[in-house]
Amino acid sequence: METTLCLIRHGETDWNREGRAQGLEDIPLNETGRDQARRLAARLAGEPWTALYSSPLSRALETARIVGAATGLAPQVEPLLVERNMGAIAGLTFAEREARFPGLPLDAIPGVEPLADLTRRALAAVDRIARQHPGGRVLVVGHGGLFGALVLHLSGEAVRLPNTSLTWLAGVPGRWRLGTVGDARHLEGNEG
Repeated sequence: METTLCLIRHGETDWNREGRAQGLEDIPLNETGRDQARRLAARLAGEPWTALYSSPLSRALETARIVGAATGLAPQVEPLLVERNMGAIAGLTFAEREARFPGLPLDAIPGVEPLADLTRRALAAVDRIARQHPGGRVLVVGHGGLFGALVLHLSGEAVRLPNTSLTWLAGVPGRWRLGTVGDARHLEGNEG
């Protein structure tokens, strides 16, 4: 039985706004991020969901709790959903990264989780969740880098996912199809 996964990138943080690499740093949502999560929750309320999973990082877990309050689901923490380890560039803006590591590819920067490892971990996470909920419709709150790696793996296209956007997967462990990517209609008309 196919499982449908609704992948949700967490709401905005101050570091998102400043363009800083967050990685495993536990940066909380800002007020814009909380508002984004409330708008998302209103969009998802009333739909039939089977379960709700979240990364353990606070920006994702708070987003999941806001969604859970509207959907009647308690978030289950899945450690594999954490963001990519950004190693030596955690906390840096892109300009600061370029000044420190000019022209160096991300995978070559000390401490950065290799894309291949990130992709394997992302696939292991969605496979694990699908095994727990065959035929279900599951909400999964995580991170842009993690979900971006899945999109790249499944479509061959690199994407930047907006905060609280929805990306849909359907399938069974080991065989996933990508649906809509980066849907953030619930934020239209709210650029603040």
